[in-house]
Amino acid sequence: MKLTTIGKLARKEHRHKPGISEQTGFPSPATHYLEPTIDLHQELITNADATFFVRMESTEYKHLKIHNDAVLIIDRSTPALKGKLALVVIEGDFSVIRISEGNPTFTLWGVITYIINKAV
Repeated sequence: MKLTTIGKLARKEHRHKPGISEQTGFPSPATHYLEPTIDLHQELITNADATFFVRMESTEYKHLKIHNDAVLIIDRSTPALKGKLALVVIEGDFSVIRISEGNPTFTLWGVITYIINKAV
């Protein structure tokens, strides 16, 4: 497995809230520009100091619904509970496993909280 991108996240202050138009009469077609954009950092990340993005360049994890060029959001502060997906180091190589009682010996790198795959 090859990791191409690992990044640290900056903490965001405000969560997305949809705007409400306060005009009367015919609505402007540009009212959607009044709403703030949705920030995925605010929506998907609970602990920014311990969260990393990893881009996968592998097709060996399709059975876990992780496709080639997927982005994994990994939280290093989340406990590794049975049934969770995790990025681990086994014999010096990164691997993705589902935590279970029968797993081989590994070093936990972080728990996968979200998988972002391309639509096509």
